[in-house]
Amino acid sequence: MAFRLPASRLCKAVAVPASTVRPMRTPGLSRHTSQKQLRWLATPTPQHPETQNATGSRGPTAMVFLNMGGPSTTDEVGDFLSRLFSDADLIPLGRLQGYIGPLLSKRRTPKIQKQYAAIGGGSPIRKWSELQCAEMCKLLDKISPETAPHKPYVAFRYANPLTEDMYERLLADGFGNGNGGRAVAFTQYPQYSCSTTGSSINELWKWRQRLEGKSGPLEDGNDGAIEWSVIDRWPVHPGLVEAFARNIEEKLAEYPEERRDKVVLLFSAHSLPMSVVNRGDPYPAEVAATVYAVMQRLKFSNQYRLCWQSQVGPQPWLGPQTATSVKEYIAKGQKDLVLIPIAFTSDHIETLYELDKEIIRESGHADTVKRVESLNGNPIFIEALANLAKSHLDSGITASLQMGLRCPGCKSDRCAESKKFFAGQPALAAP
Repeated sequence: MAFRLPASRLCKAVAVPASTVRPMRTPGLSRHTSQKQLRWLATPTPQHPETQNATGSRGPTAMVFLNMGGPSTTDEVGDFLSRLFSDADLIPLGRLQGYIGPLLSKRRTPKIQKQYAAIGGGSPIRKWSELQCAEMCKLLDKISPETAPHKPYVAFRYANPLTEDMYERLLADGFGNGNGGRAVAFTQYPQYSCSTTGSSINELWKWRQRLEGKSGPLEDGNDGAIEWSVIDRWPVHPGLVEAFARNIEEKLAEYPEERRDKVVLLFSAHSLPMSVVNRGDPYPAEVAATVYAVMQRLKFSNQYRLCWQSQVGPQPWLGPQTATSVKEYIAKGQKDLVLIPIAFTSDHIETLYELDKEIIRESGHADTVKRVESLNGNPIFIEALANLAKSHLDSGITASLQMGLRCPGCKSDRCAESKKFFAGQPALAAP
């Protein structure tokens, strides 16, 4: 997640059964990426990367990265918080949502502005998201010419570029409005949660309904609306696992050899209120699956634990908390610790402020407590995104089978409708 949320106020989003979808295949990852390549991409590429001139037999294809986003400057913090607290899916405040939301955002803005100022004046998540999407599209043009050119788009929930702005840009670029065309909603949360991917899909569905005026599934694309498909989760994709494992190995190499295999790995993911967990949200299980896959790749070289960060408020949250775990391990004499942000694909306030400035700096052992580098512009990770996207495009599926299953304790009609739309669309043509 891109922001720490008040307790017990995450959305009650769910999925509904889909009648005909097939499980997503995941390709392998090339292991020929050099260590030198790992250090590329210091600055973002242009927003519109070059693509091949000829349109493929099933192109062009819009590739839309979904994420919560973050304010790029401290001046954007107020609007960011206002949108966040106005979202009834994520923070339900009842009939007074429009009144209480602005009050809460105004009260918290000064504090959050200071946090963003401390990490350079804003979140880098837009820079990294646009870079990752643009570079992925370049690779897709080469490995999937039949669906080229691939056009990069980023849709944030609470910060620019907002989902509605992205959708209007899609229409201006010639998708939809009677022209048809294909678009893939690609969540940048590898592990599905109703409060992250679910919320982003709800927002996409809302603007699809408003801007294209269609209330039901497409009928073989004959209505000229955009043909949507969704990459809704990818917790154990081989490329994702490899990128994390390589970064961990590089960080472990910073410790003296005689201490290296004694370092404890603390995987850290954004926590959830227990009310959300008990409702049946799949996020904890999928995060645990990622952790185990990474440790398998590392051949279980070190002891490890999965911890949870960003708990807010007095109500019960999923634990143990990362900050508490670090303190307690140090108190037990275990000072060699590596923190791994396992549920984030780029740096933002949770890594740059909470992990780096709060947990590590305040531990008093910044020389032995370290954080693994975020994925950001890692070429192994970007290659993984391209391979995952190609597998999805080749499969003809509209969403994973799992997306169609509602949480046992689901109460959200809005989320049910959006999942029904995306998971229930006819399968797209595959080669």
